[in-house]
Amino acid sequence: MIDVRVAQGRKDVEQCLRLRWTVFVEEQGVRPSDERDAHDRGDAVHALASLGGIPCGAGRVVFPAAGVAKIERMAVVDDVRGRGVGSALLRVLEGEARRRGATTLTLWAQVRAQPFYQKAGYVVSGAVFDDGTGIPHVAMRKSA
Repeated sequence: MIDVRVAQGRKDVEQCLRLRWTVFVEEQGVRPSDERDAHDRGDAVHALASLGGIPCGAGRVVFPAAGVAKIERMAVVDDVRGRGVGSALLRVLEGEARRRGATTLTLWAQVRAQPFYQKAGYVVSGAVFDDGTGIPHVAMRKSA
């Protein structure tokens, strides 16, 4: 069973950060200095996903402008991908964004994940770019 919840307290946030480290730094080769930022210590709302009681995914949402939410750092460990964890995580982050007043949802998708986000209703809103990690990304958005 998939369980996703908004992170409650420092212990949950640290679990989210460990999962992101596994996916982004260890698996995808993102520089450690690029993985965390000031949002992690401040305004980000983190979500933690578990499958069968085992933590396996994380993501966050930030609010860069009134009415706008940006979904970021979606990470699901490789051995559970394709089992609905990412979709459940995205739904919780979108719901939290709406609950906090967002009317527009944005994100920067890794190009290889673009079909996942399109299936969730996101549309491309810009050209492919490098977000500084060396991984091609594309900006996407949808109405909340």
